[in-house]
Amino acid sequence: MNVQLWNPDFIELSPIFKPFLYLQRYFKNQRSWPGPDDLNKLCALQNRQMLTRSGKTVRFVPQIPGKDVVEQRYESGIYLTGEIPTRTQNWHDFFNALVWQIFPQAKSVLNQLHYQAQLVELSNQVRNRCKLRDAATLFDESGVIVVCSQAALIQLIKDFEWKELFWRQRKTVLLSMRFFVFGHGLYEKALNPYAGMTGKAIIFNVPETFFEQDLPAQLRAIDTMLALYLLQTLSSTSDLVPVPLLGYPGWIGDNNSEVYYENKQYFRDRPKPRQMK
Repeated sequence: MNVQLWNPDFIELSPIFKPFLYLQRYFKNQRSWPGPDDLNKLCALQNRQMLTRSGKTVRFVPQIPGKDVVEQRYESGIYLTGEIPTRTQNWHDFFNALVWQIFPQAKSVLNQLHYQAQLVELSNQVRNRCKLRDAATLFDESGVIVVCSQAALIQLIKDFEWKELFWRQRKTVLLSMRFFVFGHGLYEKALNPYAGMTGKAIIFNVPETFFEQDLPAQLRAIDTMLALYLLQTLSSTSDLVPVPLLGYPGWIGDNNSEVYYENKQYFRDRPKPRQMK
């Protein structure tokens, strides 16, 4: 898919885009790239207000042509003004805006973590980014939320038992586990999916009744849980679990075959602990 060509039916390309399903009706008649004004109208059409943790209303604004938005100015600008520089005809920025729509609390927490960490780094005259900010960046770009009602399935993820999880326990996975992509970088990659796509997961154990809710209710519940986790628990990239995204049943046609899960370059074994010298 040409990344510069607007296609209002992108949601139908892959089940990976399922979190955007309830937004699809807003783009069905959109035949040109949505600009910042269109994205701001989307908030109004949903009758919801998005706020930063500093209390500013989130608004998408055009990025000034020819001006690089370095991370420090980008994150602090969002926190202090609510304005998110957004390029038109750019899938990366478009997906970032959509993730703000479906996970507004979590996105605002990530922005706050960046802002506060930057203040500490500046006051201490630290050149390198701290571990928390590395983790926040990684999750923002490549994050995946895993919700599951079966502790045994969660353990299979942590043990890197991918074939057991996605093939032998396939029916149980479809009933009791869902993957929700958070990272806008991953959504951009999903336009042209390839074996090797890996997400960095935060896992939540949920009751079976979670899956009885409709999609918007599930997303709201996840947003609340995720925001709390990011505030209270996230500390470094080691808190994020690597998951081979295209292993989830049905996320790519190739994984309907057992042999697909025998690719050890993609479905890697759990790393062995380093031995102390």
